[in-house]
Amino acid sequence: MFEQIAQTVLLAVIVLTLLGAVYYSYKYRSQTSPKLRGLFAAKMNISMGVMLLAIALVQMLLFSGSTLRVVIGAVIMLIGLFNLFAGIRNHGFYDRMTEPDSPTK
Repeated sequence: MFEQIAQTVLLAVIVLTLLGAVYYSYKYRSQTSPKLRGLFAAKMNISMGVMLLAIALVQMLLFSGSTLRVVIGAVIMLIGLFNLFAGIRNHGFYDRMTEPDSPTK
């Protein structure tokens, strides 16, 4: 029962964060403002980090525990944590960034 619920929740997280990463990637590529490009890239990194963490949890928890599977899951988890950390850090940096005022006259 728990395994089925965990599998469903992790699958939903993977699909939602995949869609978020694709959306933010598209928005990143269509922007010209450095601040907005940075914010969308940071959100894409956060989405990818959460997605990689969910994939690692699927690898490590929902299948039989062979050593190779656990090692691969741990590597994917480390990459996901790095993406998540970098995205949060960059989001804070670009959120505080001020853009030069554009002339509106």
